[in-house]
Amino acid sequence: MADQPTYGNWREIDLDGHLCELFEPQQRNEHGFVAIYLHGVHLGKLYHSPAFIEQLEKFGLPVVAPVTQRSWWTDRICEEFDPQRSAQTYLLESVLPFVESEYGAKSSKVALFGTSMGGQGSLRFAYKFPDVFPIVAAVSPAIDYQNRMRDDPEDNLWQMYDSTEQARQDTTTLHIHPLNWPRNQFFCCCPEDSSWWESSDRLRMKLQSLGVPHTCDLETKGGGHGFNYYSLMAPKVVQFLWDSLEKERRRVV
Repeated sequence: MADQPTYGNWREIDLDGHLCELFEPQQRNEHGFVAIYLHGVHLGKLYHSPAFIEQLEKFGLPVVAPVTQRSWWTDRICEEFDPQRSAQTYLLESVLPFVESEYGAKSSKVALFGTSMGGQGSLRFAYKFPDVFPIVAAVSPAIDYQNRMRDDPEDNLWQMYDSTEQARQDTTTLHIHPLNWPRNQFFCCCPEDSSWWESSDRLRMKLQSLGVPHTCDLETKGGGHGFNYYSLMAPKVVQFLWDSLEKERRRVV
């Protein structure tokens, strides 16, 4: 891995033609729980965060981290990722089967989480496929990404959407089903995050109005958007993932 330093035991594999990064704790948890991490638009690496690695080691939680470039984890073609498959198709048809074959885990034993672009992607997948992803956590989710298109006419989102309104119609919040949602969902965003806090607050209000159970933290300050805040929230995020995995385990026993 070129961009050192690297914390924790990571290795890279080629998964159906694309890079995928795998974290292996020193001692894997006894229940076969696994996490999938979705990266942000700047492709920031989880292995740059000792706070996250410490928590993942604490619970013995392996991580599968696919790399899909600036795909926004949508069901649209992002040329810089793949000219034929969307990030959604890749996650569902390549990553999930790999997790099941490699770790023997699916659905209730898999926790999905992400940061920034990957945060909204995690919520998007969980809202679209709540039976597949019953456990989700999002840190600083970049929900209203159509705003990037308004601010930058060269943003690569213009290659995936014809207009800002078309993009808005495909954003995370509009994929919530009032009667079918992930049983365990957590999201957080720093109040000093001027780009993304408001959309997290709107998500909170919509979930509250629909009566959808959720946990969120939109109050803890951590310097805005970026890995300083992500790392600050690492203990809360990984604890939520673990508690939810345990809850799902007891539920299916």
